[in-house]
Amino acid sequence: MARSWSLLLLPFALALVASVAQAAVVEYTFNVGNLSISQLCQQEMIITAVNGQLPGPTIVATEGDTVVVHMVNESPYNMTIHWHGIFQRGTPWADGPAMVTQCPVRPGGNYTYRFNVTGQEGTLWWHSHFSFLRATVYGALIIKPRGGAKAYPFPAPDEEVVVILGEWWKTNVYDLQQRSLVTGNPAPHADAYTINGKPGDFYNCSAPNQTHKFELKQNKTYMLRIINAALNTPLFFKVANHSFTVVAADACYTKPYKTDVVVISPGQTVDALLVPEAGVAAAVGGRYYMAVIPYNSAVNAADPSFLYSLSNSTAIVEYGGGPATSPPMVPDMPEYNDTATAHRFLSNMTALVPNRVPLAVDTHMFVTVSMGDTFCGPEQTMCMPDDKGTIFASSMNNASFILPNTTSMLEAMYKGSIDGVYTRDFPDTPPIVFDYTADASDNNATLKHTFKSTKVKTLKYNSTVQMVLQNTRLVSKESHPMHLHGFNFFVLAQGFGNYNETTDPAKFNLIDPQERNTVAVPTGGWSVIRFVADNPGVWFMHCHFDAHLEFGLGMVFEVQNGPTPETSLPPPPSDLPQC
Repeated sequence: MARSWSLLLLPFALALVASVAQAAVVEYTFNVGNLSISQLCQQEMIITAVNGQLPGPTIVATEGDTVVVHMVNESPYNMTIHWHGIFQRGTPWADGPAMVTQCPVRPGGNYTYRFNVTGQEGTLWWHSHFSFLRATVYGALIIKPRGGAKAYPFPAPDEEVVVILGEWWKTNVYDLQQRSLVTGNPAPHADAYTINGKPGDFYNCSAPNQTHKFELKQNKTYMLRIINAALNTPLFFKVANHSFTVVAADACYTKPYKTDVVVISPGQTVDALLVPEAGVAAAVGGRYYMAVIPYNSAVNAADPSFLYSLSNSTAIVEYGGGPATSPPMVPDMPEYNDTATAHRFLSNMTALVPNRVPLAVDTHMFVTVSMGDTFCGPEQTMCMPDDKGTIFASSMNNASFILPNTTSMLEAMYKGSIDGVYTRDFPDTPPIVFDYTADASDNNATLKHTFKSTKVKTLKYNSTVQMVLQNTRLVSKESHPMHLHGFNFFVLAQGFGNYNETTDPAKFNLIDPQERNTVAVPTGGWSVIRFVADNPGVWFMHCHFDAHLEFGLGMVFEVQNGPTPETSLPPPPSDLPQC
């Protein structure tokens, strides 16, 4: 019997060996430096970019591969790279957020990021995690299935197209961030939006070379890998005379979801099959605008960081094989404040197959996500307070996060020397219970005021965490894209108003909830997420609006070591940058 079983299992064993043998080391060199670019009435603008490209190079790997990126900092600024959505199991030193998992790489320095992409497939991305430099330092990170396109759980597309959405400022973004820091006032909104680095046809001084063109073929199926790399803006995304079938979000497969608009917050990704209307794909020379506009979720204008540029960026989708037949057709876009459309898209997706959602919860957290104010601190050397003597701030459970400045948090954890770096007292609940989304709360100075700190929540290895993320009306109601490093989480439910711990758990999807690394908490509402803390290290959780992260909308999870060397924090690499 044993012999027959071994014969039966032999093909599977050979397949496993072959799969392991096919895993490769994918290696890149990122030279980060100055790039001169002409755009939007400017003859020359110096930006920071990777390998002289905007967007930067696309990393392509296959599930199970090891990715190695040699980052050489030839820019005049400190630099780190974050691999957004990569779990970094066993490689927490490669995660990238400055002063959380590493000290930044100084000008003239270098650092090699090395990580594995086992158990992940789909569209992720990479970006700078220092200052506002990710405005131009970003690119796609594509993980293909080990079995190739045939392994997709949907009909394989003929071609795949990367679409990266961004923002553009006509001034130096590092200088903007520094002025915001020293004055305590939010930086101005972007001057334009971009598609693959270009603003499109509808801005002043737009030129043909400033509009990206996607040249498609008739009767072919295309999958768009859509990434929102914008610093501060959720976006509505459409293509005239086309619809979409969404098949994945944040590198997690979804049940096919048909829609004519994609809603995508900063940090999120969406994989969608492009579906032309009848006759479109057969129209030789047909031209259609791809367009994005901001989703303005803020209920009022009291939050100055949320005054978007109410403009649109475009690219052109063109079916080749003949001369252009006409000017591109323009899509009908939603209203800027169409929260109903945004919520419908963001809350209706479900996982392709049932998820193994942990049912027993070890740690319950209720966390407010708020705007507010604080007093000028030592960083505000040119402080410009309002008439109440305060400056803009943001917080989670009224703790406004500030990064350490002498040692990274991961190094402090590894050395067991956290004094002066961080404290282990991030609260599980807000200090004051109030009507979180009521308009009257905006008038309560006590509720709005916060203090700076570097607090973490310590978790036991392999514990299950449930977090209610509750938006508040303090200053304004608005949708916050909350990103968790080192993990995916299950989005169990979302809603508007105040979360009700008695009635809202009945709404939990414990069968096939969408799995993400970034959730857009509804404006004036809440999201419930759940994850297993099985990845030792320190993991940043923060709003992916840099205007809000800059003022403290973040916290850190410290996940303790497991019982084995494989489940414990590894030593740092020899070239880890020093502060």
